[in-house]
Amino acid sequence: MADDERDDDDGALDLASRLTHEHHQSLKLWLRMLSCTVRIENEIRSRLRASFGITLPRFDLMAQLERHPDGLRMGELSKRMMVTGGNVTGITDQLEQEKLVVRVPDPRDRRAYAVRLTEEGRRAFGEMAAVHERWIEELLEGVPGDDKARLIELLSQMKRQLDANDRN
Repeated sequence: MADDERDDDDGALDLASRLTHEHHQSLKLWLRMLSCTVRIENEIRSRLRASFGITLPRFDLMAQLERHPDGLRMGELSKRMMVTGGNVTGITDQLEQEKLVVRVPDPRDRRAYAVRLTEEGRRAFGEMAAVHERWIEELLEGVPGDDKARLIELLSQMKRQLDANDRN
């Protein structure tokens, strides 16, 4: 049996465990990527909750705002996080109650608001982000650097192809 036709050596069941040698290579790739993503995401989700009492969506919203000190409008946050406006509103409400974000009038449109990190939010996120990065490094430490670079390049090619498909 070829390497791409067998389950993981550790026998762990995941999304890719239902594959057989008859499945198309693209389906195998998709399920393998999804499997790895879900496993890492679940571990990070658990660690964020245990260490900081924060959910992954709240962390993600703060990460978006950290990159945009002037703030982002709710619609832009929704697009960037790939969730509904209602989800963004709920997350923002929670973070605002904890004084980690603030809604400010958008200078370009008086009817709209932007969301910004507060100083406390910036400090808290900085602490969480540093720990988060160490967790990711730990989870991927078994993958040699050259392999990581190759995976990044391959996935970048895939993303470019998907983006091109979206434009067609």
